[in-house]
Amino acid sequence: MRRRSFGKISRKALWARPLLFLGALGVILSGCSAGEERQIPKLPGMKLVWHDEFDKNGLPDSSKWGYDVGGGGWGNDELEYYTEARQENVMVKDGYLTITARKEAYEGHDYTSTRLVSRGKGDWKYGHIEVRAQVPTGIGVWPAIWMMPTESKYGGWPSSGEMDLMEHVGFEPGVVHATVHTEKYYWKKNNQKSAQTSVPDADRAFHVYALDWTPSEVRMSVDGQVYFTYAPGPEDQGDGSRAWPFDQAFHLILNIAVGGSWGGQQGVDDSIFPRSMVVDYVRVYQPER
Repeated sequence: MRRRSFGKISRKALWARPLLFLGALGVILSGCSAGEERQIPKLPGMKLVWHDEFDKNGLPDSSKWGYDVGGGGWGNDELEYYTEARQENVMVKDGYLTITARKEAYEGHDYTSTRLVSRGKGDWKYGHIEVRAQVPTGIGVWPAIWMMPTESKYGGWPSSGEMDLMEHVGFEPGVVHATVHTEKYYWKKNNQKSAQTSVPDADRAFHVYALDWTPSEVRMSVDGQVYFTYAPGPEDQGDGSRAWPFDQAFHLILNIAVGGSWGGQQGVDDSIFPRSMVVDYVRVYQPER
């Protein structure tokens, strides 16, 4: 969710291949009706360590989620004010989490939204993290599913890293992005490691956005198809955490930004609001010991 400019970056055509253990995900339900029990699939060699199926109506489960609250741009020139436990901006109903960005005056800002975080309640080092979601489009909205370090043991951003499972800038519908930032590779240097893929119905259908994270590599995928891989190369030998800060616990963030240095590059169309991101589930698996 940090600012980035892709105008000068030539994107490599990254090969795509199914995740080794995602064959088991063929049994994932495409959706459950209200009250229907959901079958959570097992992944070979993995165990489910944390999940939220959003099966209790009301506000998000406070034992699993907290909030980043406030305005001030969040380092990206964002325009919204992130509220806390406000049902106009976040709600669980009938098995789905909905985060909604609104055009309204609130705490000196013209827009409201929610930035939901698992920090301190869901923090993981390595594993398979997946989120099944439908994301909004529209000029000025910037939904994201991403991860930040819980303790930042290598220092402030970007030194301790960032992993973005999914970003979708509303002025570019049907394109999703995966990115990592490190001290060596990040947007201010215009060299962040990133890729994009086409998901034409991202705003009309649910898709599984996933991260596979090992001690030596991160891979990001949509519906089991990997389109981004990052691992330190020979040019990174001796750079340590500058190139690979991903050996510490990270937490998950779900949010919709309004405007911002990337999401607002074509302005904000106030006529589109409200705009929502709908999440079916979040699941975290780690290797069995």
